[in-house]
Amino acid sequence: MKNTEHYIKKTGLITGAASGLGFELAMLLARDGYDLILVDVDDEKLEAAKQKITTFYPTQIQLIHKDLSTCNVAAEIFEAIENKQIDILINNAGFGIFGSFIDTDWKREAEMLNLHVVTTTQLTKLVLKGMVARGNGKIMNMSSLAAFQPGPLMSLYYASKAYILSFSEAIANELKGTGVTVTALCPGQTKTCFQDVVSNGTKNSGNKIKFNLACPKEVAEYGYNAMLKGKVVAIPGIFNKFLSKLPRFVSRRTATAVIRKIQEKNRDA
Repeated sequence: MKNTEHYIKKTGLITGAASGLGFELAMLLARDGYDLILVDVDDEKLEAAKQKITTFYPTQIQLIHKDLSTCNVAAEIFEAIENKQIDILINNAGFGIFGSFIDTDWKREAEMLNLHVVTTTQLTKLVLKGMVARGNGKIMNMSSLAAFQPGPLMSLYYASKAYILSFSEAIANELKGTGVTVTALCPGQTKTCFQDVVSNGTKNSGNKIKFNLACPKEVAEYGYNAMLKGKVVAIPGIFNKFLSKLPRFVSRRTATAVIRKIQEKNRDA
């Protein structure tokens, strides 16, 4: 007797999906047959991403144009998906700010903290309840190699990525036995538009240190596979794994001083 059950397509929701790692992760989900919900602040790039993905893969895509740094945006996104079942959530959206804490713009910093901390946490909470009720689901939160030590001249960025890592590890432990896994992806320098955004197009824009600059497709593939396996912390690259452990072998004061030198060199500060 034939199985008459209808096949229900799985759905992945990705924030910051119009470019960079978010776009590459969306491509991987589409390749594996997922319908997509793509969220980004850039409407034009979001539409272009949809066109490119559907050129390669016959997937259904819902676009949500939202500024993820605004208050209560996670609830607005959750309402916009109209009770769709989310099988994979990828909290990828983020940006950085370069400069001494005393000189940087608080409004922009508050937006970054709201995006990295509040929106990521709230969207995770909203989606997670359905996953646990069904007994399956996967979440990836975009942390960074920056999460493993303090970062002078990008102090709040480093601190917010440390929050994402700690939060992800904690709830991954809470969720053991539920069928739901949480992965924190912690890439190092990656060849995306991130570095240009960090410096807001100033003369320091872009990273000067090209050593260990990773390909976004390779980073996305590594993170995606780690998420599918339920790995809690995923650090792409042998050298990055070494750097993540550096604070264990030198004092935090020394590690912090080294990071400052790297930041100054990277942007000719």
